[in-house]
Parts: sequence; structure tokens; C-alpha cells
Amino acid sequence: MAFNSEPLTIVSAKGQTHKFTVELALTPAQLEYGLMYRDKLPADHGMLFDFGAPRPVMMWMKNTKLSLDMLFLDQNGIITHIQEDAVPYSESIINSGGPIAYVIELNSGIVRKLGLAVGDKVTSATISAKLGK
Repeated sequence: MAFNSEPLTIVSAKGQTHKFTVELALTPAQLEYGLMYRDKLPADHGMLFDFGAPRPVMMWMKNTKLSLDMLFLDQNGIITHIQEDAVPYSESIINSGGPIAYVIELNSGIVRKLGLAVGDKVTSATISAKLGK
């Protein structure tokens, strides 16, 4: 499965800026495949899932070898919910906790290491393009 990528920035409530390169899951096939079967993910990389319009989302870790932190975002790129340390291969449902437009998956431990929190703001070309509409 091939994915395009783009820069993504997370700005914390304290004004700290964290930069990542994210692969883009945009099509139904890409959204379903995500980071499954990956053996590694560089520390400053992740994946941005774009669900098109805000809706409740359920994720799982089936066929995913890596432990991940998941950031759930509203249509404005604000983090509304965080799931840390998602368990590899788990079929347990990870619920968005309400309507969201995007999910970012990062290596497990990044949320804790950087102090990311609900309310932090995420920007990328994909998110910005929808804000302009």
C-alpha cells in the first residue's frame, strides 16, 4: 500500500511546537490498512487518517505490530481525545469518544514524552485545505 506524506505540526497549550512527517490515509483502502504490518516507524513520523467529515470513529490494532499513541482531532485540528499505548495486534475497539474528523497515529510514548494533551492544535496541508472551504 502506497501513501503520500506531508509535514504536520502540533502546538501545545504552552506554545511548544512539535514537527512530524505523516503519511496520509485518505482512501477507504488506506484508512483500513493504516500502519498494519509495519516493523518500525521513525521517531518523528506517523500517519494522519482523514475521515472526510466529523463522525464517531472506531479503530483497532489488528495486524499492527507497533504500539501506538492515537490522537483524535475535530475538524479544526484540535485534539479531543488521546489513546496512549495501543496494544499491538489487539482487536479491542478504540473509540473516538465522539465525532472526529482525523486520527494521528504516532509511536507509543510520544504523547507522554512531549506532553501532548487534549486541546493542543494540529496543522497540516490536509487539515488546512478543509478549513479554507
